[in-house]
Amino acid sequence: MEKQNMAAILGISEPVFQAGERLEQELLPRFLEFDKTAEQNQWKVLYAMQKNRVSESCFQYATGYGYNDDGRDTLERVYADTFHTEAALVRPQITCGTHSLALALSANLRPGDELLSPVGKPYDTLEEVIGIRPSKGSLAEYGITYRQVELKPDGFFDYPAIAQAIREETKLVTIQRSKGYQTRPSYSVAQIGELIAFIKKIKPDVICMVDNCYGEFVETLEPSDVGADMVVGSLIKNPGGGLAPAGGYIAGKKELIENCGYRLTSPGLGLEVGASLGVMQSFYQGFFLAPVVVCSALKGAVFAANLYERLGYPVIPNGRESRHDIIQAVELGTPEGVIAFCQGIQSAAPVDSFVTPVPWAMPGYDSDVIMAAGAFVQGSSIELSADGPIKPPYAVYFQGGLTWPSAKLGILKSLESLVNAGIITPEKLKEL
Repeated sequence: MEKQNMAAILGISEPVFQAGERLEQELLPRFLEFDKTAEQNQWKVLYAMQKNRVSESCFQYATGYGYNDDGRDTLERVYADTFHTEAALVRPQITCGTHSLALALSANLRPGDELLSPVGKPYDTLEEVIGIRPSKGSLAEYGITYRQVELKPDGFFDYPAIAQAIREETKLVTIQRSKGYQTRPSYSVAQIGELIAFIKKIKPDVICMVDNCYGEFVETLEPSDVGADMVVGSLIKNPGGGLAPAGGYIAGKKELIENCGYRLTSPGLGLEVGASLGVMQSFYQGFFLAPVVVCSALKGAVFAANLYERLGYPVIPNGRESRHDIIQAVELGTPEGVIAFCQGIQSAAPVDSFVTPVPWAMPGYDSDVIMAAGAFVQGSSIELSADGPIKPPYAVYFQGGLTWPSAKLGILKSLESLVNAGIITPEKLKEL
């Protein structure tokens, strides 16, 4: 069956299909650069696995306390070597990225300490972790204070204000790499390194933690290569490669990771317990595949950026900028636009393609949120997905795609959905 006929069966009209074909041909040189990055990162992961002598025995099912779980311990050494850190904590007991961040913060902050964000407001779900929005068990309830330094109008760091904000009680600085539900830039590893060096010059003993969610393997370096004391993320995003069914990671200095182990399990037990419960093969194989999966997601992000930019929508980053995470923001300007986009993405999914996503009051957010994710793993952001809060500027955040062909189909279906909803006219399509 010809490709165009298959596209028609999948609900892609001829004008949308042809626009996608033309754009893909234009982007091939850019795609080649992503392939080169994936190759370097793939070899980095492969070397870490070989160095630590990963064997079939690492995939064995461990139960109970998890003492002497060799698969778990070896995987943590693989992560540490890949991220070039002293140690790592990689566990299915860490439920999500927010949990990873909350764990890293609560394990290394004490009453009277101050948490500082030099990159403005944190991601929505961290507001309750910190206590910006009151919540049971927040850092604020334990006497940990928080301040933030607003970004400059261009979305980058206000170095003079950061210098003034760092005080004796500033114990930990949290740097969010990705934009989250904001329209600021995502930060490159080099930019994060410059910020860390600036902060360390003022207060050498401060802990610098980077929320690395959505950023792993996008570049050939990670924040831990440029001075971060901890990098934190979720296994159902980039490093899980679409295979990890749950889990999170923290990689960094040995003492900080040990603190995280004691907070995750119990004082006196720490990293020694926590059975892997049969997920090790998925964790290893997902991590092995992650560089090429991330490459597919990046191709999808750049494809979406160029497509919607040409239709006149503000996109962040734009179609020509360098990429520092897998998220593509598109400002659609209306609730109806956000909803139609997400419904198009859902209709392209391998799982639950027949479901119609609608906005709802999702826990941890201050407005209704719509999420499209027909995924093999619930909530997996490395799989084809799109979401956004139903509030101005009515931006949708597209990410993922385990393969480039599936990501491409999702973007074309989002455009088709906007056309069918009357938000984009057939005449406007001719501009593509």
